[in-house]
Amino acid sequence: MTYGLIFLLFLAIFAISRWINILNEYERAVTFWLGRLSPEPKGPGLVFIFWPFERMVKVSLRTIVHDVPSQDVITRDNVSVKVNAVVYFRVLEPAKAIVEVENYLFATSQIAQTTLRSVLGQAELDELLSQREKLNDKLQAIIDSQTDPWGIKVSAVEVKHVDLPQEMQRAMARQAEAEREKRAKIIHASGELEASAKLTEAAQIISSNTTALQLRYLQTLTEVAAEKNSTILFPIPIDLLTAFKKD
Repeated sequence: MTYGLIFLLFLAIFAISRWINILNEYERAVTFWLGRLSPEPKGPGLVFIFWPFERMVKVSLRTIVHDVPSQDVITRDNVSVKVNAVVYFRVLEPAKAIVEVENYLFATSQIAQTTLRSVLGQAELDELLSQREKLNDKLQAIIDSQTDPWGIKVSAVEVKHVDLPQEMQRAMARQAEAEREKRAKIIHASGELEASAKLTEAAQIISSNTTALQLRYLQTLTEVAAEKNSTILFPIPIDLLTAFKKD
């Protein structure tokens, strides 16, 4: 009799421990009564599950940060690169996440990997390096549309790192150096063109006034004489001295 009471007491404690559940604020319980899905998820707080007739599956509603492994991608211009990304998603409808797909975490990860290879394979290398925000938005829209039937909301997708081959890195470095040299030569030529235009304008002004020409000649003599380290002979045309003759 005593052993029977102890067994019944143990069985009651075990049943109560299975019946009483406490869920955190970010958790919901998707329950099945005799195998049939209950209308609404339970929680948070104190939740009663009438085991063994009712079964519970906990689902977290927090945002999940999933690191997409590095993927081998061949861009549209036939450059082989390795790309990894991060996906931010959360469960909006716990019942769908449990019923519509076997493992929503694994399924979302696989969708993210295949979409990453597909979308980035349609982009050129320059687009992949310079228009990353546009590609992130495209990835987010595609993955979100595919996971929506599972009650999953993808809030953001970010391409983290693009690993280029060493040969491509050296080629891009040479290209960048050539671009810098090109800009330097264009700026130098533009300066020469502007200077020549100004010199031509100055020559036209000076040539139209003989007095200005004489003053410029004397100014040049003054600048040369300031050095005082050599003797310089300037031939002076006789016509130039006529400006200093008294009438």
